[in-house]
Amino acid sequence: MLQLKIHPSLLECGTDEAGRGCLSGPVTAAAIILPEDFSHPWLTDSKQLSHKKRMELKPIIEAEAISYGVTHVMMDEIDQINILNASILGMHRSIDQLTPAPQFIAIDGNRFKPYYKIPYECVVKGDGKFLHIAAASILAKTYRDLYMEQLHEEFPMYNWIKNKGYPTLEHRAAIRKHGPSPYHRKSFRLLPEQLKLKL
Repeated sequence: MLQLKIHPSLLECGTDEAGRGCLSGPVTAAAIILPEDFSHPWLTDSKQLSHKKRMELKPIIEAEAISYGVTHVMMDEIDQINILNASILGMHRSIDQLTPAPQFIAIDGNRFKPYYKIPYECVVKGDGKFLHIAAASILAKTYRDLYMEQLHEEFPMYNWIKNKGYPTLEHRAAIRKHGPSPYHRKSFRLLPEQLKLKL
């Protein structure tokens, strides 16, 4: 069973991102403060849930949260500052949206940069350990999925409605055939390098 938070006595937010490993679209971050009595039998790491269950949880989490924020960091910014910095920036911008401001920040993963002077802790696989990080992971994933489904309408040849911008064989075949779109990350290796064998 997931724990509510790290420090029971503090107003604590959880934060996570989605789309870090994608070739196209934004990296999306979310931050959330949950009430002390929050629980839901489905709530766990978003990667363990079906798309349908994530979408059903999204409005429940939004309705019951004390506060939440979601941020897309777009491709040009990712290309300028790199994906790790863009992910952390997205988390910071999501925490900016929280009212009241948290007294402690719990982050999924192992990298973060100080947010003002608020104490924080990075938790590897935190979305499978803490409810607020799991809730943030679901919001980040669902908001990003919905955004990629909108982009799919504009560029259906990449089938983003299915692959959401991740480097699937089908996605890479479409890049090879059609070239990159304006929504692809220029700083990412969109196609694997062709290896030549010296015979």
